[in-house]
Parts: sequence; structure tokens; C-alpha cells
Amino acid sequence: MLKKQIRQWFAILTLLFVSSFASASTLLVMGDSLSAAYNLRQQDGWVSLLKNQLSQSHPEIDIINASVSGETTQGGLSRFNDLLTTHKPSLVILELGANDALRGYPLDQTTLNLEKMVEQAQETGAVVLLIGNQIPQNYGKRYTEMFFNLYKNIATKYDLAYVPFMLEGVALNKDLMQNDGLHPNKAGQPVVLQNILPYLEPLLDSVK
Repeated sequence: MLKKQIRQWFAILTLLFVSSFASASTLLVMGDSLSAAYNLRQQDGWVSLLKNQLSQSHPEIDIINASVSGETTQGGLSRFNDLLTTHKPSLVILELGANDALRGYPLDQTTLNLEKMVEQAQETGAVVLLIGNQIPQNYGKRYTEMFFNLYKNIATKYDLAYVPFMLEGVALNKDLMQNDGLHPNKAGQPVVLQNILPYLEPLLDSVK
């Protein structure tokens, strides 16, 4: 009788463990220095702040930050498929493109690279949140407008949730930016997260 009860308890515990493991979801952040806590401690970046918040509200979601400072869409695309295969994310935050624009790359290629990543993610069943950005006006009105609008165009084409400008309320506030004028400082990181959360939160529940 005792052996039978032990086997029953073992079966229940195994089932609970497997169920818990199966219910876990992965959120993959694919970005550049804006998501890699450039010139800051990792724990001060918006992705780490998001991890802390989700550990309370969505403990079943594991966050993998694959962001690399200086990353372009071409570099991201070259890494992306392996990341999808390795981590099997349910949700992808795609934050790339600013370095393409700052280097004056053709935006048609930037768009194509982002679209390929969106398609690869969707083919695996992952939900994509696209993060938009802006560049300084000294790159020319036409180029800066085309860059800003490409995110909306991709989001419309693939029916994605997207953040129009992740640095809204941050980029022009010297108190929230580093001296380079391109990256948020520690005080700016929580504001960046608050810009992203309204678009991310509905998606979190969809992948639970």
C-alpha cells in the first residue's frame, strides 16, 4: 500500500512539473544598443526592468535579451533564425533599424530585413511586437520621414502591434539622455519601458 501511494504521489508531482514546464513561455528581445543597456549596468536597462516587473505579474514568461550594441538589421537577420530555433519564443520584441539609418543605409534593404525577421518569427508561431524609432532631422526630412514610417508600414502589412517611437518623451530631454544624445541614461530607462508596456501587455496575456 505504501509503495502504491508513493508511486501515485510521484506521478502527481511529475505531472505538475511537466505541466509547469509546458506552460512556460519565452519572450525574445531582438534589438540594438537601445535594448542592450548601452553604457549602463545591465540591471538598469529597460529589458531588465521589464524582467523584474514580469517576475511578479507573469512569472511563467522567461525573457531572453539577444540585443547587441551596434547591431544592424542585416546583422540581426543573420542571427535571428538560430535564436528562434534555440529559444523557441512565444513572443518577439523586434527593435532594430536605428543603426541602419544612422549609417545612411538604403531603407528598402532595412525594410526587407525586418520583414524577413517578422516572417521567420510568424512561421514559428511567435507573436511580434515591432518597436519603431526616429533619427535626428539633420539626416534630411525625406530620409527621416521614410525611416519613421517604415515601421508603421511593416506593422500594417503583417498586422503587428507596434510602438511608434520608443524614446517618446525621452529623446529631447537632456535629463533622461546620455551625453551622446542617442541613448537614454539610467533615469530614462523606466520611461522607455512605460512607452512600450501599453503595447506589450495585451500580447503577454495572449501567449500565456
